[in-house]
Amino acid sequence: MIEITPSLVKELREITGAGMGDCKSALTQAEGDMQKAIEILRKKGAASAAKRADRAAKEGIITIRTNENSTKAVIVEVNSETDFVARNEKFEAYVHAVAQALMESGAATADELMSVKVGNDTIQGMHNEILTKFSENINVRKFEHLNTTGYLADYIHAGSKLGVLVEFSESGLNDAAKSLCRDIAMQVAAMNPQFVDRSIITETQIAKEIEIYRQQAIDQGKKEDIAERIATGKLDKFYQEQCLIEQTFVKDGNKTITDVLREISAQAGKEVKILSFRRYFLGETE
Repeated sequence: MIEITPSLVKELREITGAGMGDCKSALTQAEGDMQKAIEILRKKGAASAAKRADRAAKEGIITIRTNENSTKAVIVEVNSETDFVARNEKFEAYVHAVAQALMESGAATADELMSVKVGNDTIQGMHNEILTKFSENINVRKFEHLNTTGYLADYIHAGSKLGVLVEFSESGLNDAAKSLCRDIAMQVAAMNPQFVDRSIITETQIAKEIEIYRQQAIDQGKKEDIAERIATGKLDKFYQEQCLIEQTFVKDGNKTITDVLREISAQAGKEVKILSFRRYFLGETE
């Protein structure tokens, strides 16, 4: 049996980031075998995660990966309990490994993701290791793959707490067009539209909005016919606020996003449309 010396404990701590007491206990259990001790700590991290699962994990990182021609992308949110952990370089490295694994494997579920091999390890092994280092509830909260025959513009806001992907209908865009596409991704981040355009809004959603506006007007003492006109007017404002292509462009208040799309189309030499977008805001509920 190898003697459990302070230097051996320190070495294990430097490798795993676990506490001195945990390192000494693991080395004792492993009879001084460093690799066995590392595995014991990693398993302990995975086991203790269940005890922490009910603790709120609302900090973390949102990141995006795209392929070289921006036709394939993944957006992912990984949560921690504190911003202190979220800003740690080891946590950041884990999040980037998760995003890369998703990008390369195409894993569609959390179970599939955890089984993806990364070198001689797996994402599950890396997850256990990060749990060993930080006594927090850490989890891959959600992720999504996007594939297109067009172009995917991405934007991560400073601090990595907000990420956006916007799908455009055409590929082969020049740099000027791509820059404008990124501006639209920034627009989605800043203005949080709910729809690309009016065609996506269901009749049920429209009826609900009209009823809310009509009732508000009636509650203010307006007659039924006037309340109806007020509701219609407010519905137009709803479209302008919630439909991306109708929003005022945040970088130039004299333009709408439709105007920016015309500029992109002019650069591309063909009509370019926005097909969809994804907006991940850290900790946001569905």
